[in-house]
Amino acid sequence: MNRRKIEIFTAGCPLCNPVVNMVKELASETTDEVIVYDLVKQCENGHCASRVLQYGVKRLPSVAIDGKLLACCTNQEITRKDLMNAGLGQNA
Repeated sequence: MNRRKIEIFTAGCPLCNPVVNMVKELASETTDEVIVYDLVKQCENGHCASRVLQYGVKRLPSVAIDGKLLACCTNQEITRKDLMNAGLGQNA
């Protein structure tokens, strides 16, 4: 039986840690492999950054299962246009 690969992308922050704990709690030791990528600490070989680009991670925490980023983790990144539409960069 193949093990399910669960990848968690985190910044090691108070908002990320509960997600890491929840995934670990729900994961099965026999059927799941949980990998936590702390993007603040990075990985020795840059594997973390390549995975972020591969999956299109735009927010943290994010979770991918078997190579697919979960739908709840696919919110778009903050763009310059979003900031300008909110009034940033304009005279008050």
